[in-house]
Amino acid sequence: MFTSVIKTTLIIVSFGCLFSLNVRAQKKTALPHGMVFGVKPGSVGLMQASKLESFMGRRTRTSAVINGRVIKVIKPKGGWFELDADSGRVIKAHFKNYNVTLPTALKGREVIIEGVAAKQFIADDQQHMAGDTVKGKKQHETKTDPKRRIVFEVTGLMVNK
Repeated sequence: MFTSVIKTTLIIVSFGCLFSLNVRAQKKTALPHGMVFGVKPGSVGLMQASKLESFMGRRTRTSAVINGRVIKVIKPKGGWFELDADSGRVIKAHFKNYNVTLPTALKGREVIIEGVAAKQFIADDQQHMAGDTVKGKKQHETKTDPKRRIVFEVTGLMVNK
C-alpha cells in the first residue's frame, strides 16, 4: 500500500516537473530591429505601403521596396502575411521562397519588404474560359476586387520597428 502511494506521488511530481520545463521553454523573445528573413531588402526607392497602388498606376506588376505594418501572419510556413495599406486596404504578401518561416510575433511590427507587387484582376461576369464571354456591353470588362487588390511576392523582409 505504502509503495503504491509513493509511486503515484513520484509520477505526479515527475509530470509536474516536465510540464514546468515545457512552460519555461515557450517564453516569447522579442524580434530585434534589423532581423532579416529571406534576402536583406535594399533601401533604394523605399516607399510607404499606402503609396504602392498609386506608384503602380496602370501597370499590373512592378518591383518595389515598401515599408508597412504587419496586420497578421496568416501562415508562418511559407511566410504568408497581411500588410496594412491604410484606409482599410490590405496587401496580401507571401515569400517567393517557401522555406522561409515567419514568427507570429511579427504581428503589429513595422517591416521593410522587397519583391514584386501584382494587381489581381477578376472577370466581371466570373467567366474565365475562352469563348464563355458575354456578348455586348459587358464583353472583355475586368474589375479588381477591392478587398484583395494587390498581392506582393516577397524576396526579403527586415524588421524595422
